[in-house]
Amino acid sequence: MLLIGNGLVITRDNARPIIENGCVVIDGKKIVEIGLTKALKEKYSVKRFIDAKGKLIMPGFINTHMHYYSTFARGMANDSPPAKKFSDILKGLWWRLDKVLTLEDVYYSSLIPMIEQIKCGVTTVFDHHSSPNFVTGSLFKIAEAAKRIGIRSNLCYETSDRDGETIVDQAIAENVDFIKYCNNLNDDMLKGMFGLHASMTISNKTLVKCLAASNSLNSGFHVHCAEGIEDLEDAKKLYGKGVIERWHDTGVLSDKTIAVHCIHINDVEMDMLKEKNTIVVHNPESNMGNAVGVASVLKMHEKGILLGLGTDGYTADMMESYKVGNLIHKHVFGDSTVAWGEIPEMLFDNNRVIAERFIGNEIGILKPGALADLIIVDYDSPTPINESNINSHLLFGINGRFVDTTIINGKVIMEDRKLVNIDEESILAKSRELAKKVWQRF
Repeated sequence: MLLIGNGLVITRDNARPIIENGCVVIDGKKIVEIGLTKALKEKYSVKRFIDAKGKLIMPGFINTHMHYYSTFARGMANDSPPAKKFSDILKGLWWRLDKVLTLEDVYYSSLIPMIEQIKCGVTTVFDHHSSPNFVTGSLFKIAEAAKRIGIRSNLCYETSDRDGETIVDQAIAENVDFIKYCNNLNDDMLKGMFGLHASMTISNKTLVKCLAASNSLNSGFHVHCAEGIEDLEDAKKLYGKGVIERWHDTGVLSDKTIAVHCIHINDVEMDMLKEKNTIVVHNPESNMGNAVGVASVLKMHEKGILLGLGTDGYTADMMESYKVGNLIHKHVFGDSTVAWGEIPEMLFDNNRVIAERFIGNEIGILKPGALADLIIVDYDSPTPINESNINSHLLFGINGRFVDTTIINGKVIMEDRKLVNIDEESILAKSRELAKKVWQRF
C-alpha cells in the first residue's frame, strides 16, 4: 500500500475536482481511494507514505504522438541544402537520419526521451518509429527500453514506400508481429498500433497490403495526415481526392486510428473523421517549427471530433505543447479570446479518452479503480486555486520541470527529481558515444 498525501489533489474527476490536503491511496497498480490525508492515514495500514508537502498531486501527462528516433538529431550538423518546403525537411534530415540508425541506436534514442518525459511528468506515450535499415525487432527494442524505464507505451512502425518493397514488407511484418505480441501479452503498460508514414509515401499496392495485414488485429492505424501541402497535392494528383478522403474511402479511418496533424483538410473531410470517430492529434510546436500551417482544431472541435495533443518529437514536455497550442490559434485568428478551452480539453481530458481506447482500464484521472499514474508538481501558487482556474494556473505557472515525483502503474519512477533505479549518467554517456557515430554516418 502506498499513500501520497498532504497535497492539493487535482483529480480531473468532475465528481470531485479538487481536494485540499488530499491523499491518494494506491494498492498495486490501481488507485483504491482518494480523500483527506488525515482520515486515510488513519484508515490504512501504511507501507509507505510520500509527503507532497503542499504541492499539487495530479494525473500524469499523456503524449499521443511522439518520435523517439529523432533524439540523435539534437545538435547535429546538417549539410543538406536549406529547406524550402516540408518535403525538403523530410528528405534532408529525417529520411537521412532514420537510415543510419542501428538497433542499439534505436534503443538509446528511446531511453533518453523516455527519461526526459519521466522528468516532465509524462506517464503514457504513443510513439511512431522509423529505422529502415533495421526494421525487424525495432519495436521490440523500444519496448525493452520502455520496460527498463517503466513508462506506459503504445508503439508502431512507420510503413513507407520510400525505401522499396522489401522494407515495406519488413515494416508490415514488424507492425503485425508487435501488435500480436502485445495482444497476447495483454498488459496495459504496452500496446501496439499499425504505423503508416503518410499518403504521399503509401501507394495503393502498399495500402492494400497494410489493410489486409491489419484486418484481424483490432489495432487501428497511426498515420501522418496532410501535414505538409505536398501530401494533399500528391493525393489530389494521384487519386483525385484529399488525404482524409482517401483514407476514408479505403478503410483506414476508425475509432482506433490516429490521424496526426490534419492541417490541409477541408470541411467534408472533417465530417468524415467525425463519421468514423477517428482520433486527430494536434502538434502545434512541430507545425510551427516546420512552417507547415495550422490545423483547424477549433473548427474540428465544433464538429465534435476527438482531438488529442502531442509533441511530434519536438519536446518531451507536454506543457510546452499546451502553452504553444494556447498561443498559435490566438495568433492566427488575431483573437485573444480563442483556444482557452479546447487546448486544455485535448491535454487533460481527450488524451485520456484516446489512451483508454487501447487499454482496459481508466487512466489520466485520480479516482478509485483508475490506473495509478500520477505526479507531484512543485507549484506554490501566488493566488487561490479552484476547480475553475486550475488550467490557467498550469498554463502560466509551470512547465514539465516543475514535476518532482512521477509514479506509473503504482511504481515510483522518480522521487524528489531523482530517478529510481535508473542510471541516467551511464545512459547519457552511452547515448553521446552512439550519437557521434550516427553523425559520422549521416
